[in-house]
Amino acid sequence: MNIKQAKEYIKNTVQLYLKKNEFGEYRIPVVRQRPIFLLGAPGIGKTAIMEQIAQEMGIALVSYSMTHHTRQSALGLPFITEKTYGGEKYSVSEYTMSEIISSVYETMENSGMQEGILFLDEINCVSETLAPSMLQFLQYKVFGRHKVPEGWVVVTAGNPPEYNKSVREFDVVTLDRLKILEVEPDLRVWKEYASDRQLHNAVLSYLDLKKEHFYCMEMTVKGRSYVTARGWEDLSQVLSLYEEAGLAVDETLVGQYLRNDKVVKEFTAYYDLYNKYKRDYHIEEILNGNPSAEAVERAKQAAFDERLSLLGMLLDRVQADMKSVCEQAAYITDLRKLLQPLGEKAKEETAEQFAEELKQLLEKRRKMLAGLRSANSLSDTDLRKHNLVNRFLEEAAKGIFLGDCKDGVSAYASVKEKYASLVAQMKNETEQTKAQLHCLFAFVEEAFAEGNEMLILVTELTVNQYSSGFIAMFGSADYKRHNEEMMLSERGDGIREEILKLGLE
Repeated sequence: MNIKQAKEYIKNTVQLYLKKNEFGEYRIPVVRQRPIFLLGAPGIGKTAIMEQIAQEMGIALVSYSMTHHTRQSALGLPFITEKTYGGEKYSVSEYTMSEIISSVYETMENSGMQEGILFLDEINCVSETLAPSMLQFLQYKVFGRHKVPEGWVVVTAGNPPEYNKSVREFDVVTLDRLKILEVEPDLRVWKEYASDRQLHNAVLSYLDLKKEHFYCMEMTVKGRSYVTARGWEDLSQVLSLYEEAGLAVDETLVGQYLRNDKVVKEFTAYYDLYNKYKRDYHIEEILNGNPSAEAVERAKQAAFDERLSLLGMLLDRVQADMKSVCEQAAYITDLRKLLQPLGEKAKEETAEQFAEELKQLLEKRRKMLAGLRSANSLSDTDLRKHNLVNRFLEEAAKGIFLGDCKDGVSAYASVKEKYASLVAQMKNETEQTKAQLHCLFAFVEEAFAEGNEMLILVTELTVNQYSSGFIAMFGSADYKRHNEEMMLSERGDGIREEILKLGLE
């Protein structure tokens, strides 16, 4: 299965394991909650999907790599205590709490979340001294004398032996206590993730052309040669930073992330060509509705790989603006929900009291945010949204203290004015983005007519989380028209196939 399918399976399993009966007891007892074992090549996103599951389900996540753990760190240290049996005192060995189990309790304490996922990576690379204890853990969720708290689901992961010399193959007794999911790299699924995270378009465009370079692992005379999804993502982030700093990208840099000489050379050459396309076509002019005649004519005559790169650049820019608008809309919606109830209170307060109330609300939100972060159940997008809301509250309170508001009503009015300016700014950016989208469709119609490029454009707008969200909220006549035309064509093809089967044509 691919990583997206594995994510859904794990999510469903966690939901089932956390189901309770009418007495508040978990319906599947701990001893029957088989840990999931996610088995797949390195760098395909096993850890990333665990973070996504925790964020989407609103539960906590504690992650540990088992490679560095010894028997003592996993089980706890022994100490001597005295106990009385039959009137006689005896010295007895007990164990301190496992570092892993204590981390779960600390997360519960700091976040206030009582349910979560304990994710143990590289589970099949444990040390020889720890291996016998893993069987007990996988069956009973116990390290030493201390259990994983109820409400915490155990998920494990590891690499197949061919990728890691430290791997210990599990015996049947161990495997029989696991739910095993074998995961394979899948470019199509990874592209959905990469597009939502706005990875560098040069990477995405290159992989559209060189799908076989997405993931490769081979042995050469120089040693192991490999390219992984993690490598592409890390390279994408550093490319953006290099461009911001005006630094040159060369094979030495690319080779630090992609450990395959052929892929390094071909991607570096493509990256240079990609930037040349960017300069030659003048992307800003196209999206402003003023493409040069030379740009249109060149696009018409271009080979498919050049067309694909150009379309990717245009989409990348428009989708980045769509994401910005969608994030602003979410931020403003949350802010409105916080501010609306304060209007009535403000009528009975002084300006200072109202400002103090904003500060107390800010402090409460900061504590909530700290809890979510400690539980690892906060996405980058949600973190940014919470930070924007908190900054607004902080600046609003400061503005009231430094301003000349006479009472709570005038203080609330000043906050509403600040909020209204945010809404006006978002509306302006929304109209600009809608205009860019229209210009994009117009250019594709003129340069590529109704070829495959239009199908790619509509498909990419549909599958991307932010572009589909933007169009759903604000509409696009161009998207609607082309989408309906393509659906009508597909329906017509289906009807024609049925006619041929019936021998009516």
